[in-house]
Amino acid sequence: MANIIDSIPTVKLNDGTEIPALGYGTGTAWYKKGGGGINRDIVEAVKTAIKLGYNHLDGAEVYGNEEELGLAIKESKVPREKLFVTTKVITNIADIPNAIDTSLKKLQLDYVDLYLIHAPFFAKSDEDLQKAWAELEKVKESGKAKSIGVSNYQQKHLEATLKTAKIQPSINQIEFHPYLQHGNLVPFHKEKSIATASYGPLTPVTRAKGGPLDGLLSTLAKKYAVSEGDILLRWAIQRGDVVISTSGKESRLNEYLRALLFKLTPKEVDEIAELGQQKHYRAFWQDKFAEDDRS
Repeated sequence: MANIIDSIPTVKLNDGTEIPALGYGTGTAWYKKGGGGINRDIVEAVKTAIKLGYNHLDGAEVYGNEEELGLAIKESKVPREKLFVTTKVITNIADIPNAIDTSLKKLQLDYVDLYLIHAPFFAKSDEDLQKAWAELEKVKESGKAKSIGVSNYQQKHLEATLKTAKIQPSINQIEFHPYLQHGNLVPFHKEKSIATASYGPLTPVTRAKGGPLDGLLSTLAKKYAVSEGDILLRWAIQRGDVVISTSGKESRLNEYLRALLFKLTPKEVDEIAELGQQKHYRAFWQDKFAEDDRS
């Protein structure tokens, strides 16, 4: 299925950059704690993803595996300009100039395509958010990141950032799926021309089975001869979102590419959204939100 790479759609960011709508994430399954030597399993997994046609690679300093990601990029021998590489800052948020240099060194790259503030929870005030964003703007101006954005921001964090921003965030990467549609946040993204990137898009079938979507997803999977996960990926892509997913299994990565080969009807896209609203489930950052908080 490697030839499907030519049909991966892109999402145009507010700075004109085009980001592939389907990305390979190096968090969750490949999160590496406590340093140590190079983990060849991670390197080989990323190389497999690149070989299959995943040209959008999503990393972060906190995942602890930027060196593996960089090595995989180097060993893949795919020209740099054909890859879209994201990394994020949070551990070293107090020194962003040093953080980007450290990440680039580990990645063995001169620049990243997208640099994100990984989460807003470090900030004790709006001013903290604004200062961090000003530092990210300098990273973009230096050419070390082509585009800049945020992750896990709520509307209040975006509003605080936008008050003083000279460059608008291009994207907000959030946990997003039918069981966590975030109320007004995504419409706010559209209003401000901020793209939505979704992580955890398969949550309704991987972590939250036994919900109102089970029957519909099963029916649609049979109709299109794909998996229920493919239906969820397609749902997000047709909404115009960027989708980040991951797996250590080549067969699963091949399966995800099938999401590029069919289209849901507009009615099916709406039906998934409507049924999804009947259940609320948050898989990540649960300690930061009340159980019924859908923001």
